[in-house]
Amino acid sequence: MSTIAPFGKPLYVMLKPAGALCNLSCRYCYYLEKRELYPAEQRPLLSDELLEEFTRQYLEAQTMPQVLFTWHGGETLLRPISFYQRALALQRRYARGRQIDNCLQTNGTLLTDEWCEFFRENHFLIGISIDGLQVFHDRYRRSRNGGPSWHDVMRGIQLLQKHGVEWNAMAVVNSYNADHPLEFYRFFRDIGCQYLQFTPIVERQDGVVTDFSVSPQQWGRFLCTLYDEWVKQDVGEIFVQTFDATLANWAGVAPGICSLSAMCGHAAVMEFNGDVYACDHFVFPEFRLGNIRQQSLTSMLYGERQRTFGRMKQGALPRQCRECQFLFACHGECPKNRFTADRYGEYGLNYLCTGYHQFFEHVAPDMDFMKAELDAGRAPANIMKIKNKC
Repeated sequence: MSTIAPFGKPLYVMLKPAGALCNLSCRYCYYLEKRELYPAEQRPLLSDELLEEFTRQYLEAQTMPQVLFTWHGGETLLRPISFYQRALALQRRYARGRQIDNCLQTNGTLLTDEWCEFFRENHFLIGISIDGLQVFHDRYRRSRNGGPSWHDVMRGIQLLQKHGVEWNAMAVVNSYNADHPLEFYRFFRDIGCQYLQFTPIVERQDGVVTDFSVSPQQWGRFLCTLYDEWVKQDVGEIFVQTFDATLANWAGVAPGICSLSAMCGHAAVMEFNGDVYACDHFVFPEFRLGNIRQQSLTSMLYGERQRTFGRMKQGALPRQCRECQFLFACHGECPKNRFTADRYGEYGLNYLCTGYHQFFEHVAPDMDFMKAELDAGRAPANIMKIKNKC
């Protein structure tokens, strides 16, 4: 018997149709190591049987009229168009009148006219992984033979634009490009990117933060400098996920980014073999919730283990976080980055804490103003009039 999802709480799971397979070998990729979880699988591909089982369970569990399928990698385009055609057919079979949307993340190097026509015809939203100018991107995002990838990604973006496919940029901020926030931001603006997501890379090897990870000081300077450029001319024109999420928290509504949400557990992932994990950043044996062949998605994602995982974000906050005036704005950020001691010696402070605090302190007056505009039914973009008077 399957568990029924709580009313008004959409069940959300990312799919890995090609597992950890990828045609690139980015130095900072946290997901390549996941191949070690399934060493016997030479081609970790989601089967047609599991695709149908997931689609059926996923749609039957939903209580909302709009359902989102998210395709993630590895590299999603290592599966052929025929795979996604089967996926769409299954979605139609089990939709029962619901509106279904699809978003797909790709490194963009394998895009063709045929792919882009398929995405346009079927209204896919495409997330493109690109880290800015060529000098930034090619430093860490290399092909499997060590060659650069930027030109291939840019060709893919141009094809998406040619065919009118909706897309957004998904960038990694690392120890190199973090020192060039204006060049980073202006690049995306110049290529016509309207929706920009960027994520700070924080990875450890043998307990030591890697040299490509962004430092807390870099992260704070990066956010503040980029924000100052954006807020003067691009509010309401270019949507920067971190800034939108910050304003959402200021206004007391749910942000569109899990790292700045109050609770975890909203972004589970299913591997190619049906294993379900609590979060894409916690694909480790201790966070495996079960397998879709033995348990239903709803029983796993609304079960006690996942609820405990979700509560962990708030329950494990150290004293410094609990006393912070900006706790409402970051909620301790992502638990994977909470591995340092706070000023009281309590473990669990976010590695990037000082950077986030610098940013929130910097933008607080503007956020207060934009919240007041929202409360009055006016546009937050009015902040630009204030900024351009200075």
